[in-house]
Amino acid sequence: MAESAPAFKTQMVWKSVQELVLNGDELPENYIHKDRDGGDLDVPLVEIPVVNLGQLKSLSTSKEELQKLRSALSTWGCFQVINHGMTPSFLDEVREVTKQFFALPMEEKRKYSREADGIEGYGNDKILSEKQILNWSDRLYITLNPEQRKLKFWPENPKVFRDILNDYTIKLSIVTAVILTAMARSLDLEDNCFLDQYGKEATMRAGFNYYPKCPRPDLVIGLEEHADASAITFLLQDNEVEGLQFQKDNQWFKVPIIPEALLIIVGDQTEIMSNGIFKSPVHKVVTNSERERISLSVFCLPGLNEEIGPIDRLVDESRPRLYKKVKNYVGIYFEYYQQGKRAIEAVKI
Repeated sequence: MAESAPAFKTQMVWKSVQELVLNGDELPENYIHKDRDGGDLDVPLVEIPVVNLGQLKSLSTSKEELQKLRSALSTWGCFQVINHGMTPSFLDEVREVTKQFFALPMEEKRKYSREADGIEGYGNDKILSEKQILNWSDRLYITLNPEQRKLKFWPENPKVFRDILNDYTIKLSIVTAVILTAMARSLDLEDNCFLDQYGKEATMRAGFNYYPKCPRPDLVIGLEEHADASAITFLLQDNEVEGLQFQKDNQWFKVPIIPEALLIIVGDQTEIMSNGIFKSPVHKVVTNSERERISLSVFCLPGLNEEIGPIDRLVDESRPRLYKKVKNYVGIYFEYYQQGKRAIEAVKI
């Protein structure tokens, strides 16, 4: 999932990537992509469409913005959103607490370590096989909603971490409803078509990502190529260091930074609901030899008991039903991710 890989019931790699760098360790073999490049840094920059959320909410001025939204999601599967109700200074605060957490002493960070059977907590890749190539990143993964939160994984340092993250969660929940409504309107559907399948028991999970400097960015990947299991993903990028790349027509493109914007990515479950009109894009994160990088992904996932399937009005003779109905898509996603496959292939008709 965007900038935060899934977890499985296996042994955790206890030495963080950050420790490898600080200790001056040689680059371990299990991070090196021998059969292909880790990441090509010299790829074209793509201008991802920028959508004004304020105009999406205004019925009188939204037509052009809705057309822009539909075009963005049917071609790139993502867009940059501005005028989303969060000030640049607030987004900088979110970035700052992310940096401050990863700058804590290792002993302090390990208080929030992921448990052997769990998804939440601080850690990095779990080893699934001896041949596995690991990602050059450490992460903190926690559930934001529903509110039965496992606060033992919510850092108490920095002291403002919990308050800022709680505030960010509330603001994103509001934006989520606006975006899913706008997606429906862009397809001339009833406002609640996507929201109804998203459900009232939807889950929001946050992945705080830290990518240390890497001595061989040509051989090592920050986060391997994947698409997201979510309905939508919010990505708050580092405000200075690029690293995210999207694939289109078998070519990679790097994503520009707009510090005041949130990057919104379509996940597999929205591709299913839209009957393939909106695209869940494949993306990855490359490493950097000069600078470290942080990001924060928030995954908006339909409730486990919600049945996801193509919206009926998007199925006709010219566009037959492309996907089966499915519950707990995330479970299928993790199973296929482990095999290096895309889960959405499993629900195609």
